[in-house]
Amino acid sequence: MIQLKSAREIEIMARGGQVLAGAIRLAETDVRAGMTTLDVDRMIEEFIRSHAGAVPSFKGLYGFPASICASINEEIVHGIPSAKRTIHEGDIISVDIGVQLEGYHTDAATTVAVGKVDAESLRLLDITRQALEAGIAAAQPDNHVGDIGAAVQDLVERAGFNVTRDLVGHGIGTTFHEDPQVPNYGKPQRGVKLTAGLTIAIEPMVMIGSHKTRQLSDQWTVVTADRSRAAHFEHTVAITAQGPRVLTRLAA
Repeated sequence: MIQLKSAREIEIMARGGQVLAGAIRLAETDVRAGMTTLDVDRMIEEFIRSHAGAVPSFKGLYGFPASICASINEEIVHGIPSAKRTIHEGDIISVDIGVQLEGYHTDAATTVAVGKVDAESLRLLDITRQALEAGIAAAQPDNHVGDIGAAVQDLVERAGFNVTRDLVGHGIGTTFHEDPQVPNYGKPQRGVKLTAGLTIAIEPMVMIGSHKTRQLSDQWTVVTADRSRAAHFEHTVAITAQGPRVLTRLAA
């Protein structure tokens, strides 16, 4: 069931979104070679909890054991932070973060290039960022979920990359995963109609190689089936009468 939000609820989510935007910026500026993914998890959790009332959304969600998902290279999403997983020069690491504030969740992700990274990986990051912005631009009132997916898919495939079919964006609010699902592929004017008050997480997950995926034995981490690198960027977006409002973009 789709839960439309009032203006008051969207403002609460926007406040949480600013905490989350700060956490994303921290990941982008402070993640470096030699850290473990558990170091990153602790750094982000400490930052979130330093803001009154804010807590990590992920910790305990469906039994997930950490505050962030940290996914390196061929890992697409849901990597579990570990003291045994060291980040190396040349890696790309996707950091997916959720924040709960005053009973409402927001969700965002970034992919960080660690030190000197190969040109194809840098191109992957650039295309995935562009795909996110294309998806946001398509999130107009009276458009449909399919318009978002089509915009993402078209940009990615024209660049020679692929989007996953197995993982999707989602509605978000008082529960972390709400209706509707927001795939990164589709056809314009198909699917759920976008209505003012809808809040959704738009999250392109893009692979250099095949779109096929598999889950590791930890029952969380999803990787590319061909072990090609993947990137993940995400924002929480409110549909308003004036157009999409990004709730997790850091205010100037």
